[in-house]
Amino acid sequence: MRIVFMGSSAASATCLRAIMREQELSVVGVVTQPDRPAGRGKTLTPCPCKAFAMSRGITDVISPENVNDPVAMAQLYAWRPDVIVVVAYGQFLKEPLLKMPLFGCVNCHFSLLPKYRGASPVVAALAAGDRLTGVTVMRMGIGMDDGPILMQSYEPIYSDVTGGELMDELAVAGGVTLAKALVLMNNNQLPPPVEQNHEDATYAKKLKKTDGLIDWSAPVLVTERKIRAYSPWPGCYTFLPERFRKKGNSGRVAIMHAEIVKKMEPGWRETAPGTVLKLITTRIKGSGLRGTGPVVKCGDTALLLSELKPEGGSQMDGASFLRGRQLVSGEDVFLKA
Repeated sequence: MRIVFMGSSAASATCLRAIMREQELSVVGVVTQPDRPAGRGKTLTPCPCKAFAMSRGITDVISPENVNDPVAMAQLYAWRPDVIVVVAYGQFLKEPLLKMPLFGCVNCHFSLLPKYRGASPVVAALAAGDRLTGVTVMRMGIGMDDGPILMQSYEPIYSDVTGGELMDELAVAGGVTLAKALVLMNNNQLPPPVEQNHEDATYAKKLKKTDGLIDWSAPVLVTERKIRAYSPWPGCYTFLPERFRKKGNSGRVAIMHAEIVKKMEPGWRETAPGTVLKLITTRIKGSGLRGTGPVVKCGDTALLLSELKPEGGSQMDGASFLRGRQLVSGEDVFLKA
């Protein structure tokens, strides 16, 4: 089976690798996003999928700004694909492209469709507190992630996993499921597709960096899941009390890791959200907490901020963060802006 693969992310590269392991699947071309400036020097850098393809000796790689334009389409026709496989590519495919291959276009989406259609399904599942997620291999149509389902696989969501870790797990599961579906398709053994129930569809919007701002009035479970779900991108953050904000520095602090405080002390529940309740500089046996740092009031209980990254600084544990900032429990408040 002749395959043209479209992808950009590290997860795309993982799925491409799985396909290349199957002898009866032949990748005849790869389409990725154009090289983008990266790093302090703003050097043009290929996306992870392109870098992987080139490292594996694939020379038939194109990176058009618009995959639907005539030049890109001409190259796709020249590759004569039996199927086009799309994984986290980042561009919409128009109808002429969708109808080009004999077996159409197939997408691997990182959720159990029709739940979490859209750009950020992994983050959405984790932030919502779901205990189960998975991957869906579907035949693509004009709509967003609404095509008939060819195959699905399931993955548990553990209580301590981050968005990045869950994405890595789903990328492996996606590669396995995708390769299996393509082999079955090539041998005319794929079960009939199952239409999605569009009434059950939910959507996961594309995230922006500003979405990571912590709302301390939210319940502690919501905030803790958000911190894990948004790691490593777009990341969660808050702002130091105004007295710590130096000229040219907004006081922004990225929250890398947090722990739920299960034992509330007297008077804490009546405190305003965002207030620093306690400063833990050494690990306390029997507290159930593994880290150190400021304990901050949420809408109901509290969080220990155990790993932080201040603006312009390096990531550090909570105790190191406190040594450089003389916070006052009961008085200082972490702010929204």
